[in-house]
Amino acid sequence: MTTPAPIRVIIVDDQAMVRAGFAALLSAQADIDVVGEAPDGRQGVAVARSTHPDVVLMDVRMPEMDGLAAAREILDPPIGVVHRPKVLMLTTFDVDDYVYEALRAGASGFLLKDAPPADLIAAVRVVAAGDALLAPSVTRRLIADFAAQRPAVRSAPALRLNGLTPRETEVLELIAKGLSNQEIAGRLVLAEQTVKTHIGRVLAKLGLRDRAQAVIFAYESGLVAPGS
Repeated sequence: MTTPAPIRVIIVDDQAMVRAGFAALLSAQADIDVVGEAPDGRQGVAVARSTHPDVVLMDVRMPEMDGLAAAREILDPPIGVVHRPKVLMLTTFDVDDYVYEALRAGASGFLLKDAPPADLIAAVRVVAAGDALLAPSVTRRLIADFAAQRPAVRSAPALRLNGLTPRETEVLELIAKGLSNQEIAGRLVLAEQTVKTHIGRVLAKLGLRDRAQAVIFAYESGLVAPGS
């Protein structure tokens, strides 16, 4: 049985002490390799393009190019660039407009910088595995807050809902309410693998990258109302 390749990570943060601390913590894990770091978003994009990481830890507020702009460049690369890593935003604020916009741009989630070390390690593993929505209750609250503050024009997203089956719509609604695959399976009396299949179809039909974007879409389309 072959051993899975280590998760390749780069750290983009303007504070050298933060980069060093995160690098030491992550490098101590047998399944994680820190393959690069950068002090600002512009250099972060360059390092991501040259090292092909699986996960980018991206600070929100940085000089030269902030984390939001850098995340957009990494997640929506120019023609010819095929590698698109997962991006995990790092922030000192649990409610931050930049984080919301980063999730809309395709970031896989966010983590508070003062989170316990075990949470950072777990977050890297979760994002690398493709389970995008970190800290579902916090992420859901963040998205709901901004959806309430800035109501979207709902006609276009709402029309896209018409392409989903009733079961797929139900699954999307439960994702937006913060339920895990296991919880959705229990609620709908389905096998967990069946839930994963439904989620894959929802993402494909709506042209979404991951669960984080699915939550945002559910709010912006009006399928789920803030505070529901």
